Amino acid sequence: MSTTAGAIDTATPPAPAPPRAGLIEIRQVHKSFGDLKVLAGIDLTIQPGEVTAILGPSGSGKSTLLRTINHLEPVNQGLISLDGEVIGYRREGNLLHELPEKEVLRQRTAIGMVFQNFALFAHKTALANITEAPRRALGIPRREAEAHARELLDLVGLADKADAYPRQLSGGQQQRVAIARALALRPKVLLFDEPTSALDPELVEEVLAVIRSLARAGTTLVIVTHEISFARDVADTVVFMDRGRIVEQGPPSQIIDHPAHERTRTFLQRVRSGGPDAESAAPARSTDKDPS
Repeated sequence: MSTTAGAIDTATPPAPAPPRAGLIEIRQVHKSFGDLKVLAGIDLTIQPGEVTAILGPSGSGKSTLLRTINHLEPVNQGLISLDGEVIGYRREGNLLHELPEKEVLRQRTAIGMVFQNFALFAHKTALANITEAPRRALGIPRREAEAHARELLDLVGLADKADAYPRQLSGGQQQRVAIARALALRPKVLLFDEPTSALDPELVEEVLAVIRSLARAGTTLVIVTHEISFARDVADTVVFMDRGRIVEQGPPSQIIDHPAHERTRTFLQRVRSGGPDAESAAPARSTDKDPS
């Protein structure tokens, strides 16, 4: 049947795309190590597919906040959820009960983490480092896990290093293997804890380039970093923390270029000038935990 100009199209509209996974909601999170209060009521929402960069002086609680997201550090108060599922706890009414380790490990498969010091198995090749978690945590067959691992090594520019051991790789190469390992579980979220802090300056850019490519691909990323120019370039949201609290948050153009708080301005000025990052104004470090 023909239609006339201006007729309304009564065809069934396409179904809406499913919501993107990777929504992190942090609500009134507190964390202490003994008498040292490291997080003091953190509220933060990280949207799916967004890149959030967390800045702040040493001892401000940045790394601890990151570690609470995947329950490497249990919180003392508050809760953290990923796509509506509370991490580390089972909720019954107003009460939270800590989950058994097996359930926490299941949740962590959705939250990849890249550490400062690479944390690779020294006695395993790059390929074996990447296939370890998928095979053990998800029961993926060796051949399938290795095929995916080779794809990931190619993604991070190390296709020719599958059989190399960590001692045979540069720091930048080891960190890229660590990123591939985090991606091997196909997580919803990737956490980066100062991913370039252990690298020589000439190796920093090769790691940042990989993270930029992940950001462009729409992966939800949370990055604790001291690389201010990188945060401005890659982040959708910048969070500045001090003394266990969020001082301010917003787009890079606001927080980095036009910060509202004097504390943020002072920190950025000292970082840009190459001076200390205001450690004297931050809480003292605990001797047995890293509250940064």
